[in-house]
Amino acid sequence: MPEPDGPFECGTCETPVAFEDARRTKTMGGLDATKWQTLCCPSCGSRLKTVFVGG
Repeated sequence: MPEPDGPFECGTCETPVAFEDARRTKTMGGLDATKWQTLCCPSCGSRLKTVFVGG
């Protein structure tokens, strides 16, 4: 299982993605955007993981 700070492997295009390189998008499901970020693959745009980023 990857650490919250990566690297992540995209399940769609199988590209390894460092936390710094992942695209951040708006979270879904009513999560507080100041506390949660959804990380997406910069190559294909697929969702990698939603991570807790702050208090």
